[in-house]
Amino acid sequence: METELKKVALNDLHQNLGAKMVPFAGYNMPVRYSSDIEEHNTVRNGVGVFDVSHMGEFIVEGPNALDLIQRVTSNDASKLVDGQAQYSCLPNEDGGIVDDLLVYKLKDDQYMLVVNASNIEKDWNWINKYNTNGAVLKNVSDDHSLFAVQGPKATEALQSLTSVNLSDIKFYTFVVGPFAGVDYVIISATGYTGAGGFEIYVNNKYAEQVWNAIFEAGAAYDIKPIGLGARDTLRLEMGYCLYGNDITDTTSPLEGGLGWVTKFTKEFTNSENLKKQKEEGVKRKLVAFKMIDKGIPRSHYELQDANQNVIGEVTSGTISPMLGYGIGLGYVTTENSKIGTEIFVGVRNKSLKAEIVKLPFYNA
Repeated sequence: METELKKVALNDLHQNLGAKMVPFAGYNMPVRYSSDIEEHNTVRNGVGVFDVSHMGEFIVEGPNALDLIQRVTSNDASKLVDGQAQYSCLPNEDGGIVDDLLVYKLKDDQYMLVVNASNIEKDWNWINKYNTNGAVLKNVSDDHSLFAVQGPKATEALQSLTSVNLSDIKFYTFVVGPFAGVDYVIISATGYTGAGGFEIYVNNKYAEQVWNAIFEAGAAYDIKPIGLGARDTLRLEMGYCLYGNDITDTTSPLEGGLGWVTKFTKEFTNSENLKKQKEEGVKRKLVAFKMIDKGIPRSHYELQDANQNVIGEVTSGTISPMLGYGIGLGYVTTENSKIGTEIFVGVRNKSLKAEIVKLPFYNA
């Protein structure tokens, strides 16, 4: 029997807006309202709103909160100050990744972890397994809505809704304050598009009020609702990893280009083995490539060298709406991973030429 899809608080509103709804990570989610390209361009050039309320939120608090976070995450959360967020990952015991996540420091002894929707239960069980010193954990995922208001006009479009000076919220920082008539809202400058903007965390009972206020305030800026289709092309133009595609239970953070959030200044799950891997060097690496020949790289397509030897596979790929050609991420053997290396993508019995490039693909 199929499990019934979960619904975000504004499920009916999205359907009334004409969204095409699809199953995603166990939720009924809007994939597009108009077209992916139109929505992509709205975010790159103006302002758009994603309902990403399917994401998971855990509160970790008490005197042992930081100790637990330090033991399960790869980044160094002791460096966080109040009002700062950090990108990190949960390494597993076998060299792979349980999930990637954001760690928010709300105040001393109180943190919020934001995890991927498809991994809420898995992450919750994983973190609880390591909670041996009595940190207090609360899964508040079902109580909160999350709206990502993204694009270069986001600050102007939202400023009338809050007394907080939005221009002062730097990348990877956040403020808890009044927004759209609600007293306690987290306004965070973390995004997954590279287009600037904010993520708004609000209790479900105020979700519709806040959504409507955002669209009223943004009307002068031609604000639009945006679906998950454009979210994928936007994140790919920046080279941001998607869990389940580019990083998984079997990819190491060092292979996946997450060495920058893997800090060996402390002990964490599997840190000894990962440190050894860093010293010895990885055998494969996640790289970014652009198509030279015409074609769309798709997940699981073969990556080949000039002699058609298989050197890896595509993990994410699309046609970049801003650049007009195919772009992708994929794993290749380390000796074939240098920027400028010519590689080939196996597309339906053809080998199409591509080149390994530096990220981001698109400079917003």
